[in-house]
Amino acid sequence: MSALNQSVTAVIVSFESGDVLPACLDALQAEGVGAIVVDNASTDNSCKIAEAHGAKLISNPQNQGFGRGMNIGSHAAANFDYLLLLNPDAIVEKGSVEALLEAAHLYPDAGILSPRILSSDGSIFFPTKSLAAPYLHNIKGIKVTPVGNCCAPFLSGACYLIRRDLFLQIGGFDPNIFLFYEDNDLCRRVIEAGYSVTYVHNAVISHAQGKSSKPTRGLHYKTRWHYAWSEGYMAHKYGLPNPSFKNLARNALKYLLALPTGNTHKIERYGGSVAGAWNFLRGRTALAREGLD
Repeated sequence: MSALNQSVTAVIVSFESGDVLPACLDALQAEGVGAIVVDNASTDNSCKIAEAHGAKLISNPQNQGFGRGMNIGSHAAANFDYLLLLNPDAIVEKGSVEALLEAAHLYPDAGILSPRILSSDGSIFFPTKSLAAPYLHNIKGIKVTPVGNCCAPFLSGACYLIRRDLFLQIGGFDPNIFLFYEDNDLCRRVIEAGYSVTYVHNAVISHAQGKSSKPTRGLHYKTRWHYAWSEGYMAHKYGLPNPSFKNLARNALKYLLALPTGNTHKIERYGGSVAGAWNFLRGRTALAREGLD
């Protein structure tokens, strides 16, 4: 294990992640990087996998959501200078943790450092816009892929390297968000605190986007509920135009059109979006929905 890697631990939030967690932890072990796995009341073998790989396991009796789970893990990493906040469906490629740490030393004003993210088809995933950065005039989402290190107003939360003291100083992920837009929000607060969000081209992860949890009945409805709710919450938090009315109207029509087809996927998708937008507008919180308030 290098001296650099002794200063960092990965924090991974798992929820029904047994199918992808082994590869994630195997890659970290190959890099000599330990892990803290915060499990959100999985019913599969996620906890057993974490323990078998020597990870420090924190087993939540109730699903706390992604950001809140990350916050719990960060508090358990007291002996480390850096946190590698990592999705369970992400695989760190050889030398990438060290590349991120070297970039952190090279760019001392970097608050978040994020690697090059390779999607399942081999393409580079690089965000083209962010709800929390409306000054980005890329309305059509035209893809531009960097060829070297650069700063950005937002980078995907699939993998972040961040100093633990900075993460705790700014309050970690917003605990009011159960799921979605936590990374948008964290990037904005890091920048507002006077630090940069930095893309590190020579650090690479493979990311099977959307595979963190095994599909279960009702999961699609739940994720769309939280996506719509979090979108409204973020707009309200930063004084942006409220998208909830538009989301409600557009998805209500799609939901009604989907009902006669019996297409469960579409019914859950549009129904969840309607419910999330409606519940945000009437003042219900995401934590209340999950019994966490």
